[in-house]
Amino acid sequence: MILFNGKIHTQDANKPFAEAVYIIDNKIVKVGSNKEIRAAVKNIKDINPIDQVDLKGKLVLPGFTDSHFHFYEWAINYDSVDLSKAFSFKEMEQALIAKAKKIKKGKWILGNGFNESDWPENRMPDRFDLDKIVPDNPVCIWRCDLHVGVANSLALKFAGINSNLTDPPEGKISRDSSGEPTGVLRELALNLIKNVVPVLSEFQILSNMEKGICDIHALGLTSIHDIRLMGGLDGADSLKAWQKLNEQNKLNIRCHVSLPGEMTDQAVALGLRTGFGGDKLKIGHLKFFADGGMGARTAWMLEKYLDAEYGMPLTSINDIENAALKADAAGLSIMVHSIGDRANREIVSMFERIEKVNPIRQKIPHRIEHVQMIRHEDLERMGKLKSITTSCQPNNLSLDISMIEMSVGEKSQYTYMLKSILNNRLPLILSSDAPVCNPNPFTGIYSAVTRKRMNKTPENGWYIEQALTVEEAVKGYTISPAIAAGVDSVLGSISIGKFADIIVLEKDIYSIDPDQIADTKIDITIFDGNIVYER
Repeated sequence: MILFNGKIHTQDANKPFAEAVYIIDNKIVKVGSNKEIRAAVKNIKDINPIDQVDLKGKLVLPGFTDSHFHFYEWAINYDSVDLSKAFSFKEMEQALIAKAKKIKKGKWILGNGFNESDWPENRMPDRFDLDKIVPDNPVCIWRCDLHVGVANSLALKFAGINSNLTDPPEGKISRDSSGEPTGVLRELALNLIKNVVPVLSEFQILSNMEKGICDIHALGLTSIHDIRLMGGLDGADSLKAWQKLNEQNKLNIRCHVSLPGEMTDQAVALGLRTGFGGDKLKIGHLKFFADGGMGARTAWMLEKYLDAEYGMPLTSINDIENAALKADAAGLSIMVHSIGDRANREIVSMFERIEKVNPIRQKIPHRIEHVQMIRHEDLERMGKLKSITTSCQPNNLSLDISMIEMSVGEKSQYTYMLKSILNNRLPLILSSDAPVCNPNPFTGIYSAVTRKRMNKTPENGWYIEQALTVEEAVKGYTISPAIAAGVDSVLGSISIGKFADIIVLEKDIYSIDPDQIADTKIDITIFDGNIVYER
């Protein structure tokens, strides 16, 4: 295949710009000017016309990587109610009623993505609200951050959640003054519901995953890091599903699959190593949770929330550190979910201690996920660490502005400090955290560059001094995640010898008004040398 007449931003520092690319099978064999590529092809007449793609001056980039995507969870809930498009309490009600009309009484209704902080009513629903809306079906809806959800009375009954049930470890059941559950469930209390929801068949799961892969090709994604949720319920199942797709030659995405931190001993005993696998499927990091989320007020803080206490650690730092030392010695890299400023301070201190024990940097660095709220002095300490990549989700910023201001006020200045992370010489990779946010990388680039909500407010951006340039944001979706996963020799840039994972954009996001970036479309996605999507 020949791609020519393009505006190619290669992400390769040795050859940052080009016009044309020559691909043989699934590898890039030449990158250069139109003239250079034509000279390199022995007989251009031998190449089928459909494999000669005139880019007509369009912007070309390496395929995007979403380095924090709960893909397996997203696929399982592929047919759930999308509440991210409910912009009020009333619209949430209407979406659930519409779903109930399509299914039989007694069937489960699950929903994802509501954000009460941006609703005009600005209140969390409870079991009684859901009982009024859908009385004849068990219902559970998850807030956009996945750290809090709401179940109706029927769902609570099936899950055995009542006034006599104590809170599960690392979870909280909200109760009224008489001790009765309100239906609001935080952190691992939500697993009580998950445990009684009917399980999809293997065929349904694999089918949903195939559909999902096609959907994200249309967004320009050619690689993902599939990340585990807390509780470890889906760790082995997700890896098994990815292997099944691979065996069936249906794995049309490159996938770095994380494992639950709870399985550290088993992973070490089996001799697993981060990066083990083939060109399309590799073992990723072990995932741990230092705290919860700000929306649920469970992120661990140095000072009280304006409307709650300090949040809470979900796993003891000592337990994470002991597991991390075992993993580090065995060649397994770890990732730690860390949201609040207290959690981030503790995790930075933990990695400082780990580096003293084992100063040899892993080939694939450890990661701190989210780094949503952190003080400047802790960022400076983090910048001195040799084994860390920071993983941030700018899409979340667009969702979180109202919630953060409501919960921490003027300390909002310490959240989403993307520019400060780069200024402290820390590697920065970007992602969506889907299904928390839309997996579209263009919404992430837009959020990182403008620091605005999707409705383009505030007009001048939110703490705009922390905004990234388009170039910095694109690196966060291309070459930086390839380095973070130890695959930069074969991915992350349009370079000779690398896999032909390439995308053609509708617009030049480097030159258009930044407010238009989120609406940009993909014209062509090439994965492993094959066109897998055309608009």
